[in-house]
Amino acid sequence: MAKPLKGKQIAVLVTDNFEQVELTSPRQALEDAGATVHILSAKTGQVRGMNHDEKADSFKVDATWDDADPAEYAGVVLPGGVFNSDAIRCEPGAQSFVQAIHEQGRPIAVICHGPWLLVSAGLVSGKQMTSFPTLQDDIRNAGGAWVDEEVVMDGNLISSRKPDDLPAFNAKLIEALKRGGALGAEQPAPAAPT
Repeated sequence: MAKPLKGKQIAVLVTDNFEQVELTSPRQALEDAGATVHILSAKTGQVRGMNHDEKADSFKVDATWDDADPAEYAGVVLPGGVFNSDAIRCEPGAQSFVQAIHEQGRPIAVICHGPWLLVSAGLVSGKQMTSFPTLQDDIRNAGGAWVDEEVVMDGNLISSRKPDDLPAFNAKLIEALKRGGALGAEQPAPAAPT
C-alpha cells in the first residue's frame, strides 16, 4: 500500500472532552497514509474523549502546543465536541499554533464545533466553511460564509459538519496534504534561467 504522507507530521489539537471519533478516524486515515500524528494539548499527560455525551477513552498527549514548533507540522486537525471546542478557543497557545499553520498555508482541517478556535484566532473572515449547524451564526458574525455541505475547502481550511462526514473529511485532508497545502493553489513558477 502506498504511503503518500510518509515523513509528514500532523498535529491534532484538543482539550478534554473532544468528540473521540473526530480524533480517531482522521488519525487512522493519516497513519494509514504514512503520516505521524501528534496529539497536542495545554498540558502533558492524558486527554479524555467523549462519545457524544458519554465519557470515552483517554489518549496520551505527545506535547503541549506551547512547546511544539508549528513549522514541524504539515497540517493540523481540530476535532469538535462542545466542551473541547468551547475550552480550546480561549487558549492563546492553541490560537497561536493555528495562526502559524495558517500563515504557512498548510492545511487546517476542522469538524463539528471545531471552528470556534478559528473564529477566536481570527481565521474565518472571507472564508467559506461548514460546521455543526449551531455554529453558523458564529462563522457569519466572524465574516465567514457558512454552507451546509459534507466537506468544504477554501484555501487551506477544510471543514465538515459531523461524524457522518468523516470519510469525505479525511479524503479531502489527505488530498490537501499530498499537495502540500490548499487544493488548486498556484505553485510558484520555476525561475527563468539567467
